[in-house]
Amino acid sequence: MRRFLLLYATQQGQAKAIAEEICEKAAAHGFSADLHCISELDKYDLKTETAPLVVVVSTTGNGDPPDTARKFVKAIQDKTLPGDFFAHLRYGLLGLGDSEYTYFCNGGKIIDKRLQELGAKRFYDTGHADDCVGLELVVEPWINGLWAALVKHFLSSRGKEESLTMASNASQRTDPLTPELLHIESQVGLLRLDDSGRKDAEVLEQNAVNRGQSNTLIADFESSLTHSVPPLSQASLNIPALPPEYLQVDLEESHGQESQAPVTSVDPVFHVPISNAVQLTTNDAIKTTLLIELDISKTDFSYQPGDAFNVICPNSDSEVQHLLQRLQLADRRDHCVVLKIKADTKKKGASLPQHIPERCSLQFLLTWCLEIRAVPKKAFLRALADHTGDGAEKRRLQELSSRQGAADYNRFVRDACACLLDLLLAFPSCQPPLGLLLEHLPKLQPRPYSCASSSLFHPGKLHFIFNIVEFLSNATEAVLRKGVCTGWLATLVESVLQPNACASHADVEKALVPKISISPRTTNFFHLPNDPSVPIMMVGPGTGIAPFIGFLQHREKLQEQHPDAHFGAMWLFFGCRHKDRDYLFRNELRHFLKCGILTHLKVSFSRDAPAGEAEAPTKYVQDSIRRHSKQVAGVLLQESGYIYVCGDAKNMAKDVNDTLVEIISKEVGAEKLEAMKTLATLKEEKRYLQDIW
Repeated sequence: MRRFLLLYATQQGQAKAIAEEICEKAAAHGFSADLHCISELDKYDLKTETAPLVVVVSTTGNGDPPDTARKFVKAIQDKTLPGDFFAHLRYGLLGLGDSEYTYFCNGGKIIDKRLQELGAKRFYDTGHADDCVGLELVVEPWINGLWAALVKHFLSSRGKEESLTMASNASQRTDPLTPELLHIESQVGLLRLDDSGRKDAEVLEQNAVNRGQSNTLIADFESSLTHSVPPLSQASLNIPALPPEYLQVDLEESHGQESQAPVTSVDPVFHVPISNAVQLTTNDAIKTTLLIELDISKTDFSYQPGDAFNVICPNSDSEVQHLLQRLQLADRRDHCVVLKIKADTKKKGASLPQHIPERCSLQFLLTWCLEIRAVPKKAFLRALADHTGDGAEKRRLQELSSRQGAADYNRFVRDACACLLDLLLAFPSCQPPLGLLLEHLPKLQPRPYSCASSSLFHPGKLHFIFNIVEFLSNATEAVLRKGVCTGWLATLVESVLQPNACASHADVEKALVPKISISPRTTNFFHLPNDPSVPIMMVGPGTGIAPFIGFLQHREKLQEQHPDAHFGAMWLFFGCRHKDRDYLFRNELRHFLKCGILTHLKVSFSRDAPAGEAEAPTKYVQDSIRRHSKQVAGVLLQESGYIYVCGDAKNMAKDVNDTLVEIISKEVGAEKLEAMKTLATLKEEKRYLQDIW
């Protein structure tokens, strides 16, 4: 057995699941995987590690490594480390990401680049798996190719004769490595989004046809979540190996000692009252935007404009009750959940889920601990198939988890936002044990929000804004669902809600004041410049305006305190659909403009008809930026100014980025590549800052 160190950096559990899959398969290929979360710095030491290193890294936020990797990244980014610090290290890295976002797989790329800078060498090509088209398109061949790469590594470093024997054994266990990683990634390029943002299932099916599954493309208009058509319905399936079950779950009658607090990875947690709530949009607006004011005056919670914080939220009570009924556990909702590791489990290194508190009730577990809305991964579907009695239903679950069923999985599970409850309703004979759910459902994550206020302007208060997220789930039948957190918050503040009011709040009866739990997020760079004389440009359509309201409030107070100081220009590019329905903070912005705090306000209305303007109307923020290209270029390139972008990552942030490249190229007379390098330099200098999601 040849040992390798296997580290994972996960945010919601996907990287961990893939690392565990690698760990499970290692022994069958003649290897021993030493598996650890990358945050467990006391359990491994890369400085003295002699075995090859395999790392699986996800990406979160604005192209950041996951929270579990922050200490590791901080440690390896120490500027005092010599260039040969990891010269002894040989590694292979698999990055997970989503190409719909600007910084695809950037969590893995940050670690990959830094390991190289410190002298580490790859023994296996880096993989970049794209959740936009299906992680398995890269993950599966990358794992299959890992064993041959490890064999080659040990062949060169541990002695030819012994390794040749090992290679012979491995060749009997592994399939030939099908497309090389670069070929796989070139195929992923064929599966990009179309203009509507939907995945093209027909392209996926055409690829299946090209692999010889059929010589005729058969339209899949008749297929559904529960029903397939040829060629899939007649295909021999390559389904993933069944993940080993490892949790034993007992439900015991409660004796009043069950846990009442969710286990969180965030610290500290503050339980604060909602002192007011305001509806910022009219009732006929397409989206409803709410502002919530929290009273933090009796806590140690502190923030500065541009910071974000976490809201710890529960799942929908109605969905929890529905799930309990479907699992036939409604009469045991108050029982305590007692977890143990199965004595006969084949899962290596099995451990109890850290996000499940000891002796919590079943109701509490499903409400506060598990992401029951999570789209089930293929491994989960594979496991559910083995607990399904009806033959046709079992076959369909196997299809959805198979390589051949990738198109159907994307269309009917991923794109349809199907959740566990949807699947259980669609497949009535599926009766999974509770332990299986706990093994596969990820931890319920806190939701991040930008601070929309300044503590100088609102002492002891914290404001944030959000749209009530609503979407149509078509997995089984059309169901309108609200966002887990925004739907909960909207219900929570009904008693204190003021419709379409400005942000001057009346006191609320204390008896009616609800409370929520919040926690600070780690310090980011989305802050005002230290030098107030530096000009700044702010780009924030919709709720992306939130941190900039804090910027403006903060600047107003600073100018009151230092009337003789020089303050730089403040530009705001704001956008919404309708001037009379969802122009957020209109009165406040006019106030800042009148007082000279805000020097330039450019607003775009994407759905309003042109009102006979002399020049063409600007529909989006990027149109306004383009119209003022000379001033934008001047602020960024001549005046050493800052530009901040907040809001939608998939469309707006990309469009703004492309517009900035276009402007720099035009105004400086440079090629597009040089303009992109200039923009990259601004990012490195922390003068082009993004808070996008």
